[in-house]
Amino acid sequence: MIFRTQCIVLLLCICTLTAHAAKSTGITRLGYAIQMGAFADVNNAERFTTKLQTKGIEAFYFRKDNGVYAVRFGDFPSKEKARAAAKKLVAERLIDSYYIAPPNEVVFSQPKGPGWQKPPPDEIRKPSPSLQPVIPKEAAEKPLPKPIKDTRDMGAIAARTAERFVGIPYRWGGDNVVEGMDCSGFVRAVYNLCGLSIPRTSRDQFKAGDLIVKDELKDGDLVFFGASADKISHVGIYVGEGRFVHAPRRGEDIRVTAVSDSYFEKRFVGARRYF
Repeated sequence: MIFRTQCIVLLLCICTLTAHAAKSTGITRLGYAIQMGAFADVNNAERFTTKLQTKGIEAFYFRKDNGVYAVRFGDFPSKEKARAAAKKLVAERLIDSYYIAPPNEVVFSQPKGPGWQKPPPDEIRKPSPSLQPVIPKEAAEKPLPKPIKDTRDMGAIAARTAERFVGIPYRWGGDNVVEGMDCSGFVRAVYNLCGLSIPRTSRDQFKAGDLIVKDELKDGDLVFFGASADKISHVGIYVGEGRFVHAPRRGEDIRVTAVSDSYFEKRFVGARRYF
């Protein structure tokens, strides 16, 4: 009996430590997200994203393979909670149609090419005005599916996803951007599209993940720059061949730059790997 009790206590301690470790690193698997919009003009996508951000909703936009822009936000533990939140936004007339993106969905899982990306299967159309949001009962909620071993090269997928943002003007974050949030918001969005939630600021991102030396950089690693490890000021996503994709500053296009560029080489602080 004593042995059984000790085993239970030990298991509880292990679970607590595991949960604490995940919380302290700030790296978690993304839950269900809400996606909406089919904006032909990036300026419209930006305005809508900013509108959501003024409501306290952390949102970002990205360009799909068909050339239109979509907006995505949220990290919900169940599809029911995500749908309830979306219906509430519909009732408030903030959004109309929407799509519930499931966990482990990778938006861009292969090299860019025409016709490979199919439209979302369960696009939800705007309900009639009389329809009111329905909040699901806790008992009816379905837990997130158990994680399965992913045989895909997620680092390469993250790198290819980052490359798809090249040329898009970076305007996320609104007018009151947290210090170090601009460039880190871009890499956070890329990892979000790959099903992973990472810390918001570049300083916190540098504290998470596995330390990688410069000679061992692989696709998808984050590269950090600044005055020192305590003064991180910029971050980008390594995409191979000595290059990284980053958002230089708010309002400028996302671009590819060599890690060996004189400006960045002397400010290189380190790299982290999350997959």
